[in-house]
Amino acid sequence: MRITELLTKETIKMNVEAKDKDAVIKELVNELDSAGIITDAGKFEAAIQKRESQSTTGVGDGIAIPHAQTEEVKKPAIMFGRSAEGIDYDSLDGQDAYLFFMIAAPDGQATTHLDALAKLSGILMNPDAKERLLKADSADEVLNTIDHYDESEPSEDTAETVVSNEDRPYIVAVTACPTGIAHTYMAADALKNKAKEMNVDIKVETNGSGGVKEPLSEADIEKASGVIVAADTKVEMARFNGKRLLEVPVSDGIKRPEALIQSTLDGQGEVYEGSDGGSSQSSSSKGKPSIYKHLMNGVSNMLPFVVAGGILIAISFFWGIESANPDHADYSPIAEMINFIGSNAFELMVPILAGFIAMSIADRPGFAPGMVGGLMAATMGSGFLGGLVAGFLAGYLMVAIKKLTEKFPQALDGLKPVLIYPLLGVFLTGVIMYYIIDPPATALNEALNSFLENLSGTNIVILGAILGGMMAIDMGGPINKAAYAFSIATLTAGNPEPITAAMIGGMVPPLAIALATVVFRNKFTPVERSSGPTNLVMGLSFITEGAIPFAAADPLRVIPSMMVGSAVAGAMALGLGATIPAPHGGIFVAGVGDNVLMFLLALLVGTIVSAILLGVLKRKEQI
Repeated sequence: MRITELLTKETIKMNVEAKDKDAVIKELVNELDSAGIITDAGKFEAAIQKRESQSTTGVGDGIAIPHAQTEEVKKPAIMFGRSAEGIDYDSLDGQDAYLFFMIAAPDGQATTHLDALAKLSGILMNPDAKERLLKADSADEVLNTIDHYDESEPSEDTAETVVSNEDRPYIVAVTACPTGIAHTYMAADALKNKAKEMNVDIKVETNGSGGVKEPLSEADIEKASGVIVAADTKVEMARFNGKRLLEVPVSDGIKRPEALIQSTLDGQGEVYEGSDGGSSQSSSSKGKPSIYKHLMNGVSNMLPFVVAGGILIAISFFWGIESANPDHADYSPIAEMINFIGSNAFELMVPILAGFIAMSIADRPGFAPGMVGGLMAATMGSGFLGGLVAGFLAGYLMVAIKKLTEKFPQALDGLKPVLIYPLLGVFLTGVIMYYIIDPPATALNEALNSFLENLSGTNIVILGAILGGMMAIDMGGPINKAAYAFSIATLTAGNPEPITAAMIGGMVPPLAIALATVVFRNKFTPVERSSGPTNLVMGLSFITEGAIPFAAADPLRVIPSMMVGSAVAGAMALGLGATIPAPHGGIFVAGVGDNVLMFLLALLVGTIVSAILLGVLKRKEQI
């Protein structure tokens, strides 16, 4: 299928009137609606915006390719639009977009049109084609330009051939994006074109909506000196066991193909070691130690219970700290109900943590023993620390049980998951927790809580500085999670000081970024400045991750600046006696704590300190 079968005069608008990203999306969607391509403009626009929320389709170099594959599309089509003035589209390179290709792909229908869409992505990587489209005077000229660069389909032989030039380096790559329509193929073409310039042989497998194209064979992978995986979704990873591999977002394949190829040639990246039982794996999980992966699986599944339960408990305090107690003067039936719901959610925290750690280790058979072990930790006194131990104990114990029962008669296979595994797993985990793990873990938990209760003066200030600084080191990474997990553990035991320092330390980085983009505007790009309001909201909500893009782009200046401000805020908050007995919520739960004004003062000072440090350290030439 040729591209001009999808792009017609009826779907070309030479002069887009919109002035911002949302407006241009709406305008192009309405044009598709008028052309009879879609059945519901509102739903299709929502699908386009959902794709934008995953990552911008402003691919850079003045081009944006918004796209969606939904049931509202009657037939595949491409809507072309051009803006003479340019539109800020949150593009990958920060430049305005002038050319727009909105791709409408039908859901669950034949996918022959996807080859044409893949070719379009390749054409847009050609600077000559882009220049002709920018200067085109009519819809006919746009169509002629596209038709001129629309090459015929590659033959099967070409697609599957492994290069044989032993004098040149050879690498392989895989590209994939969530919808598999545009970014997948643009990254592939960028890598191929740059490899050709660098005199490097490369074979790129694309994981698109139409399936896998140019799949990598065992011979391809064996011969390659390295692998590039540019993907924002899952790809087949086990085949790369033992190969040195770089994993990056698909946008990196478009933006910096030369750096990726050179890094691969230089032997950078880690030797991939796949996990058992998983044929596909998200690129984001690669390279993490297994213990960390299991721990994060537990923590990530625990957080919804912590957040929901903790905030509901905090809300109940608005009627008074004792408002859920029927015997107190502040008693309120509504507060009691809210507190009851929140407490039940919060009490599931440790069992959920242990259950999902065990499940990460031993798959589904580990879940029940982990949950029981976690519940025992919560009820017997060892709390969060005991729950951590219970999760790993149950998981590895179940791995051993599964190994020991492998030689059982085949007739018993049906009984293993419903009887043998849960019975042995729960019993053995319970016995070990009851007699061996819980007594010392409870003693350690009580000693830790006693230590925290006795902290005062300089000691409490130091604790606040350490926890606050840790929250800003990797902003959602393992150090941040360690500080937060410790603080949650102490909160469940009745000590709110650590979570207060952790929360304020996590709020400072995005707030400081928001402030710096206003005060030091000339040191930030337009795209960075536009994220200021978003960081403000995220910071107030205790969502540290808003600062990650800035830290990733300039870690040597951003991270130290954020750490200092967060440490100052944590130290001040605890030194001034501020406490917030809630695990999450940021500014929205500050009112339930003690010395709220001191908390706000510490937050303001920490934010200003980080913003000033960042403004002083950041160089103008980086924009």
